[in-house]
Amino acid sequence: MKHSYWGPGYSDAQIREAIGQSRLLGSGIEISQMSEDDLVRAAAQRLADGNILGWFNGRAEWGPRALGNRSILADPRRAEMKDILNARIKHREMFRPFAPSILAESSGEFFEKSDPSPFMTFAFSVRPEKRGDLAAPTHIDGTGRLQTVEREANPRYWKLIREFGNLTGVPALVNTSFNDNEPIVCRPAEAIDCFLRTNMDALVIGDYLIARPAAANGAVASRRSEAGSGVTR
Repeated sequence: MKHSYWGPGYSDAQIREAIGQSRLLGSGIEISQMSEDDLVRAAAQRLADGNILGWFNGRAEWGPRALGNRSILADPRRAEMKDILNARIKHREMFRPFAPSILAESSGEFFEKSDPSPFMTFAFSVRPEKRGDLAAPTHIDGTGRLQTVEREANPRYWKLIREFGNLTGVPALVNTSFNDNEPIVCRPAEAIDCFLRTNMDALVIGDYLIARPAAANGAVASRRSEAGSGVTR
């Protein structure tokens, strides 16, 4: 078993219909349809700028882990990102960690073991000199419960992580499930509803990039103040 993407998938027409039936239209939120390469570049740049990104891609994961098809993604280099994710979206207990997704071919550079871990089920020690690069998803004991991402298993997610690595030198992302105290989203309408209910900056859904104006302008400072003050909405 090479991957767990055995759940439902949705066509471009179904995604477009969900957008048209949502509260997105007329809200001032930007909606852009892009080619895959442009979409990956735009999403990676937003992540490098500190944006929090919903990522809805292909068929849903089968099982308990979000593995890059129904995920919320963020910059792993920012130590404060765990608190920002909890304050703005996840509303989880502070002790619960987040996980890194990393290119399979780069895992040995950042972790002391390079064994495959495509299902996010093993915790490996992060190399001490790399813990600053993976500040957000590294546990207090120096480990991380990683997902290794292979190009053959999830080409678009692999391209996104690679592009983020090209921009930052760190071919990894914080990956947490696409939800807010609910089951992981499955349908396009559920992803759009979660985006609208939370303080997510942008959403990639199929070939569409949906972004709040503040995210489009790269406004990061407000997120840091929210995390520090405990503001959740």
